[in-house]
Amino acid sequence: MSELEILNKQTETAYDWTHKLMDSVPAEKWEIIPEALGSNLSWQIGHLVVSIYYHSIMTTVGHLPELLEKLDLRSYTKLCGYDTFAKEMKGTWTPAALWSDLQRMQNTSLEVINSLSESDLWQPVEPTKVPHPVAKTKFEVIDWNIKHTMWHCGQMATIKRLVDAPYDFGLQRRN
Repeated sequence: MSELEILNKQTETAYDWTHKLMDSVPAEKWEIIPEALGSNLSWQIGHLVVSIYYHSIMTTVGHLPELLEKLDLRSYTKLCGYDTFAKEMKGTWTPAALWSDLQRMQNTSLEVINSLSESDLWQPVEPTKVPHPVAKTKFEVIDWNIKHTMWHCGQMATIKRLVDAPYDFGLQRRN
């Protein structure tokens, strides 16, 4: 596999995990904010909408106006961006809207990644108002998107455990 194929496969896997986790939590529990965490499933999903755009689209190919026309990224950034809190965004989006917007962002992200060449991966990230905190190249920024997405999958799994039940990985229980 080429580096690009590996990044694409790992991105698909990370995105699949977001859906496994969010689909396993009943919609009526998405807004519950466990006291210990101060976050909820809705905020986690809204945050992924923003972060996937930043980490795998804007920094690799620049802004995509056609995507921005379809979702209100400004509201997502204001309510689910860095240094925001779940209690401030409660009730803003329905679970169905969050699910749909995340799916659209993930699909676009994969299209962008698949549009790149191997040599594109080693080009500098696109300039942004806020410089990327970790990555200097497009390879690094896509790699970071995978890690960041999986980190939030861990947050989602913890929230699921607190508001519903532990995620069922299908493992046999010890007797």
